[in-house]
Amino acid sequence: MRLLLACLILLMSFFANAQEEEVHSIYFEFDKYNLREDQATDVIAFVQKLDTTKVESIEIFGYCDDRGKDAYNFKLSNNRANTVKNKLIEKGIKNKIIITIEGKGRVLIDDDLLDNIPEVRSKNRRVDVVVNYKPVTVADLKIPGVYNTIPKNPVVGDRIYLEKLLFDRGSSQLTYAAKKELDRMAKLLMRYKNIEFEIQGHVCCTPTFHKEAIDNKTKKRELSKNRAMAVYKYLSFKKINKTRMTYKGFGNSQPLGKGSQFDRRVELVITKI
Repeated sequence: MRLLLACLILLMSFFANAQEEEVHSIYFEFDKYNLREDQATDVIAFVQKLDTTKVESIEIFGYCDDRGKDAYNFKLSNNRANTVKNKLIEKGIKNKIIITIEGKGRVLIDDDLLDNIPEVRSKNRRVDVVVNYKPVTVADLKIPGVYNTIPKNPVVGDRIYLEKLLFDRGSSQLTYAAKKELDRMAKLLMRYKNIEFEIQGHVCCTPTFHKEAIDNKTKKRELSKNRAMAVYKYLSFKKINKTRMTYKGFGNSQPLGKGSQFDRRVELVITKI
């Protein structure tokens, strides 16, 4: 059960961070920390495909299986991590962006696990290279008419992409960070009192035959609409006149074509100046 829970947490973490980081694992033989030729080739291929202009930092974590004493395993896992670090530097990765080199020691096997123990142990004898990418903002995309704030000379049709308005997966509940973003937007809207707008909700990653995603709370396919409605209600609470606003959910029908992280979004589209 604990192993299943750990896998679920890892899976959720992957979905949450898929666009911000990449993990490359190198597996070692028992009690070894040197790289075989095929492993070195694999590491080199991994380095060569990296766009280093987009890399913010690299972290390297070494692990061992559950056999042996703790002190020995910490030393072995550190040796594995440093072996990979040296190979990365040899192949052109700058030392200054490698911010963490850490041996984690042994990975214990869950008590409930009875099958495939040798395979599990082989996967625990590894080094994880975690590549953290620089955040990409909507401004970096340079999409005409799409802004992360109200432009100086707004026109009908301009779209304000609420960049920090993020929802938990499958949820239409506003997080603390989302409310802070809407507080910022409410202050701007108070300045531009003539602007009327539609709040548009969007989702990503649903199958093509499902144009809308399920809201975990209502269990209905209305997630983008509910997210837009949540923004509408919060802006109303912040004293933005309801006559200035409408809201609508568009499901997955209007992708930006710049990656799924930009399609899970709420926008304010100016309808009247």
